[in-house]
Amino acid sequence: MGLNVAQKLIKDHLVSGALTKGEEIGLKIDQTLTQDATGTMVMLELEAMGLDYAKTQISAQYVDHNLIQVDNKNPDDHLFLESAAQRFGIHYSRPGNGVSHPVHMQRLAKPGKTLLGADSHTCANGAMGMLAIGAGGIDVAMAIAGEAIYIKMPEIFGVELTGELPDWVSAKDVILEMLRRYDVKGGVGKIFEYYGPGLQHLSAMDRHVIANMGAELGATATVFPSDEAIKNFLKQQNREVDWVELSADSDAIYDLHDTINLSELEPMVAKPSSPGNVVKVRELEETPIYQSYIGSSANPGYRDFAIAAEIVKERKIAPGMSFDINPTSRQMLTNLVKELHIASLLQAGARLHQAGCNGCIGMGQAPASGHNSLRTTPRNFPGRSGTKEDSVYLASPETTAASALTGRITDPRTLDFDYPKVNEPTTASVDDRLMANPLPYNEAQRVSLVKGPNIVSIPEMDALPDQLDLPILLHVGDNISTDEILAGGARVLPFRSNLPEISKFTYEQIDPTYYERSMVAKEKGGHAIIGGYNYGQGSSREHAALAPRYLGLRVVIAKDYARIHWQNLINFGILPLTFTNEEDYQQLAQENVLELRNLRSTIQQQQEFHVSVKGKDKPIKVRHSLSERQVDLVLQGGLINWIRMKQS
Repeated sequence: MGLNVAQKLIKDHLVSGALTKGEEIGLKIDQTLTQDATGTMVMLELEAMGLDYAKTQISAQYVDHNLIQVDNKNPDDHLFLESAAQRFGIHYSRPGNGVSHPVHMQRLAKPGKTLLGADSHTCANGAMGMLAIGAGGIDVAMAIAGEAIYIKMPEIFGVELTGELPDWVSAKDVILEMLRRYDVKGGVGKIFEYYGPGLQHLSAMDRHVIANMGAELGATATVFPSDEAIKNFLKQQNREVDWVELSADSDAIYDLHDTINLSELEPMVAKPSSPGNVVKVRELEETPIYQSYIGSSANPGYRDFAIAAEIVKERKIAPGMSFDINPTSRQMLTNLVKELHIASLLQAGARLHQAGCNGCIGMGQAPASGHNSLRTTPRNFPGRSGTKEDSVYLASPETTAASALTGRITDPRTLDFDYPKVNEPTTASVDDRLMANPLPYNEAQRVSLVKGPNIVSIPEMDALPDQLDLPILLHVGDNISTDEILAGGARVLPFRSNLPEISKFTYEQIDPTYYERSMVAKEKGGHAIIGGYNYGQGSSREHAALAPRYLGLRVVIAKDYARIHWQNLINFGILPLTFTNEEDYQQLAQENVLELRNLRSTIQQQQEFHVSVKGKDKPIKVRHSLSERQVDLVLQGGLINWIRMKQS
């Protein structure tokens, strides 16, 4: 039996386990990616481990999230990250160089390699024929230190692409169609692999758009073959030497399968407030918008901006519109300037922002309250834009630019002019002056970390107690995102390297009293949280597990979990349990007290067990799906303690 691309990548990097669905496997990691919202904690973890130098083939630290410098916190942390990159032998992409995912694809990504990133959209580099996986920061720190990443062997979901995209329809509509079919948890435990004759019409950056929002499906990864499109992309980047061909065997099979006829697609849009709430654009025509936003890692390519520029060229945006252009890499921005596309956007009334994540993560460009925003970003979770009661729609650059002209959500096929054709430059304006290479080992050992006053070492965490009485401080619903657990944005992310301070924002969007109540409960031994389906979806930010752990969270019981957050809970010594009988979810309420006895031996010996509820005769039945290795992590109080024990 032949292998598909995902299986080939896994087999080539397998260090433990087997290609058996659901079995824990260990994978060797070739490359890592961190960004500044996650990287500060990763660098502190490397320091705590005593790492001398990165063990990976390539590791890169990007500054793309926390670019706003309203005080000293962000620039101080930029200097810390630069010194840490120098100290540990890591590439360093300076502020203004661009968003990590497209920049990594341009400069460092290589077909056939594995990439582990402390950002959920790391999966975007699966466009390059890589196995690219998002993870919590401490997992990435372990990979930099030469350790394997452990995941459960996913199902491989083959998606055959046929036909060719019609005019006014682009790669964003492909992934929105996938989200329409499968919603935000349809990819949990799966790798999506795209193949078929339709691929010949999709460029490397088109594939990036599709792979990027595999994170919104909840997928472990998205994989494309490495073919002529990838070879042409690398040639454009003066990196053709890095190309290798990688494709599925002719007799490869998939665990699951679907087909998309690209020729039959039409413009799509995700309604507030979920990327899975997808309908056809024509169903929402005439919906007024205040903001039209082009950019982010979900649409970072040259054509995504160039097509928008051609649509608005020699025209004016609607009165009262905020038309925000969010460049995603310095290199791409230079190309757009040379081809006069930026001039076309500005003359139409656009506002040009610096190259970075910016409004996608709530760092500026927040929409006005009570008004609709149409964006090419990957997510529209409640409040993620920076406006608490936001109303954010997601669409393609074509739809978003067309809507900027009319002031309402508009099917671009209804515009009274022909679809403009955009040709990518044959060569890119490659300029690596804002990308510093790693220092040689001997030089790196002489570098001292530069720590500003906002950088606080990670407090020690205790081991899992054998007896716990835990009040339930929160009882939350389905699809709780890491943005809701611990928000991004300009108020919160500057404290990413200061755990005591950032923890004050935990769960504030859902319950502003959680922080104070958790501090009281912490003095008495901690607390528990009850969750619904897909608990912890969205960003990989480990602060969404680390901050609640700091506040005394010991156990979460949910209907099920998003993959990265589930692993992050384990990494910081929080026990993630699931309901065996889902009706028990309704029987529990906030302030009920869970009584856990002989917990340490129980989770070592049993996957299913009972938990008593104080004052109730009937216990609830729960289970865990931890491997023996993961049980040990939780018992030790988390991965940092586990590493210390391993080294002692």
